[in-house]
Amino acid sequence: MEQQQSVIAVDADLCTVCGLCVDHCPYGAAEIDDDKGTAFINELCSICMSCIEICPVEAIKLTTLVGQANRVNIADYHGVWVFAEQRKGAVQSVTYELLNEGRHLADTLKEDLCALLLGHNMGRQAEELLYYGADKVYYVDDPLFENFQDDPMVATVALLCHEYKPAILLTGATHVGRSFIPQVAVRLKTGLTADCTGLAIDDSGTHLMQTRPAFGGNIMATIKCFNHRPQLSTVRHKVFKPAERRPDKKGQVVRVPIPEKGKVCRTRFLKSIEEVEETVNLTEADVIVSGGRGLQDPKNFKLIEDLAKALGGAVGASRAAVDSGWIPYSHQVGQTGKTVCPKLYIACGISGQIQHRVGMQSSDVILAINKDPHAPIFDIATYGIVGDLFEIVPALTKRFSKGA
Repeated sequence: MEQQQSVIAVDADLCTVCGLCVDHCPYGAAEIDDDKGTAFINELCSICMSCIEICPVEAIKLTTLVGQANRVNIADYHGVWVFAEQRKGAVQSVTYELLNEGRHLADTLKEDLCALLLGHNMGRQAEELLYYGADKVYYVDDPLFENFQDDPMVATVALLCHEYKPAILLTGATHVGRSFIPQVAVRLKTGLTADCTGLAIDDSGTHLMQTRPAFGGNIMATIKCFNHRPQLSTVRHKVFKPAERRPDKKGQVVRVPIPEKGKVCRTRFLKSIEEVEETVNLTEADVIVSGGRGLQDPKNFKLIEDLAKALGGAVGASRAAVDSGWIPYSHQVGQTGKTVCPKLYIACGISGQIQHRVGMQSSDVILAINKDPHAPIFDIATYGIVGDLFEIVPALTKRFSKGA
């Protein structure tokens, strides 16, 4: 069966080049070809059909293509891009992990590694990215990017990809990345592989092999995007080692103005309310103490918090504890939560099902505390204590609180 694709096309014989479609398209998909004297619809079109409704001469129509619809010439796309996520003017650590892995991919392809930074008054941070392996940093400075807002970010990233044509764009599988990059994929009509834990270039030297857990983490699937570009991936935090800062920089910062179509925003940022925590950030912690269903009651998470404070670490949790409403989702470790890689991970009353193990099994040292000697967590634990956590955890807290 031949592939069919609905697209919006302009009848050049009817088009009067009035420009109304360009003015009204919210996605920057309508353009004027001065040489041909007609409007045309580019690949950013989302088929919202606003141009069809506004066209006074009915020159724009929804039509169906059969065969090689929506394919692009992949030879036109070059380079590896990393989306440099920032929060409150600070580049997030996942960016440096992506730069490290992106450098390996770019070297394999013998192409440039570029970072894309959207922010406001972040010129110094843009320059700093050059010390971490980026050959070029595209920096868009605008007050709209001081705080995260989907609309301008989606539009700007899509428009820049359309203009510069990167072959690969890597984004962190964070709350920000998971929110906006699927919308970018839709606008660019390309594929997206989410929550990747492995990246490599295939033997042909053309396609990105994107590996991610599937079927609850029971298998690892490797995915390729053969006919569309750019190849988009979100990558789990703490999966790759961060790039090390080099003593000198060799690249350049390219300041790019925000496209006019990128300034469209249907929402207004009011304020950000931070979750108040007495322990350190989960994804950045060197020590994590996690609790599961074995705690039996939400009030018993106080035992986990006390041990985490004694060790200067963060509090984590299994999905079972989060689903039971014992602790907020922001603490969840696992396939549907956060991926962590601390120096020490202490699992208290956690059975260790595959969904949880996917999120913490790369920790340097794993200490499991469980009364069930056959719990799966012991299969990956560096050290295991079979016993009652209500006795063991307070004893550890007391010991470490004394600084022994």
